[in-house]
Amino acid sequence: MARVKPFRAVRYDEQKAGPLGSLVAPPYDVIGPEQREQYLASSPYNVVRLILPDSSDEAAQVFADWKREGILTEEDEEAVWWQRQDYEGPDGVSRTRQGAVVSLGLEPYSKGIVRPHERTHAGPKQTQLDLMRATHAALSPLLLVYDDAAAEVRHALESLAEGEPLLSAQDGPSTNRLWRITDPDAIAAAQNALADQRLVIADGHHRYETALNYHEEQGTEQSGWTMAVLVNSHGEGLTIFPTHRVVGRVPQLDNGFRVTPMSGGPEQALAALEGVDHEHPAFVLYRGGEAALVEAPGERALDAAALERLGLEQVTYTPRTDEAVALVDSGRAEGAFLLRPPTIEQVEAVADAGETMPQKSTYFYPKLLSGLLFHPV
Repeated sequence: MARVKPFRAVRYDEQKAGPLGSLVAPPYDVIGPEQREQYLASSPYNVVRLILPDSSDEAAQVFADWKREGILTEEDEEAVWWQRQDYEGPDGVSRTRQGAVVSLGLEPYSKGIVRPHERTHAGPKQTQLDLMRATHAALSPLLLVYDDAAAEVRHALESLAEGEPLLSAQDGPSTNRLWRITDPDAIAAAQNALADQRLVIADGHHRYETALNYHEEQGTEQSGWTMAVLVNSHGEGLTIFPTHRVVGRVPQLDNGFRVTPMSGGPEQALAALEGVDHEHPAFVLYRGGEAALVEAPGERALDAAALERLGLEQVTYTPRTDEAVALVDSGRAEGAFLLRPPTIEQVEAVADAGETMPQKSTYFYPKLLSGLLFHPV
């Protein structure tokens, strides 16, 4: 049984901190050094000072100072929140993603209630654990997916998300709006609809496993919960984009791959890639101004898993095809592997089987913003 409940959120007081748009930022793991400096310059109270500090002790001091000064305030009552994200994807298409912001009961993966789909590494989890120990808060929300064809959760909560939102912030092509919901009947209906759901972590694997580790240390009732945005996989704006690999050195393709050169460049190769059955791996290799469709017709594996066995080195990632191609054309990279996005059905099948994909196999878009709400733990 998935356990969800309302919570007393900590949030910015815009009267003291300034406009919310200058205070929020994407998750720590997609912020580069140059972007971090831009967020730091946007406001002395930008959330980057908490999620990507120089040290966990610094984050603890900043968090405590902001609460003491009233920059951050705690809600008077518990609530769930309905969130709408209007965004333009890397493909140029405008969409809206909706979801419920809740306090989520932590469950070990062995129970099968909350399931991962990607692998994690120890380094980021240790850094996040140090931050959680220092601040005693979940500073950024997790994104989890559930399967609700009848849209019962949305029907329970969306009607209460009318009029002006309590919180609104824009970051790049994404506009985020939040409505506070305290109606006990609506919350109970949403809890009942989610009770039998099995949730898949879409974004935030490291932070979820960090929260589990923190709870194992603390062992309190409050440490057993964290902040999550729950999004329905059925028709509520959930989008997965591919994460292309840009490499400093292109490895030798082994005999398991079939390589078909494409005279029309990456556009023609990507069009051909779309026509390849997802039953076997395929991707596009672009280098030296030439593109080729690469397939592994004898395999039954995810595209990213087949690519991983090549042992890529000097890898950077981007969801944007034009950026990947430009990096190669500029000579800053030798080649780019352009991938298809996995389907939500593939992600759920991997999670159902108790397996995991390579890191950066999925790019659920847009990223959830940090700084809209904080969850004490």
